[in-house]
Amino acid sequence: MNIDNLVNSITPDVFERLQYGASTGKWPDGTPLSEAQKAQTLQLVMLYQSKVAKSDEQFTINERGEMVQKSKRELQQEFKSQNEIARFSENDL
Repeated sequence: MNIDNLVNSITPDVFERLQYGASTGKWPDGTPLSEAQKAQTLQLVMLYQSKVAKSDEQFTINERGEMVQKSKRELQQEFKSQNEIARFSENDL
């Protein structure tokens, strides 16, 4: 199986489990990952983020395999636009 087929076969549920394992060092059931599993899990998460998931997280991997870190200003603008329902001026009230 080539890498693209492998990454495209990962379901969102499996990706969530892989992310959990990569961040905590154990599977959701509590089983610890071996050093090899940790490395492979992290690589799979990064591949999935770069090829499938268009993430809005602060740290992610882009399509070229480069780590992307959003600035504080970018995050504030994102959160502001997501949480804004309506904007009124005093004249409208």
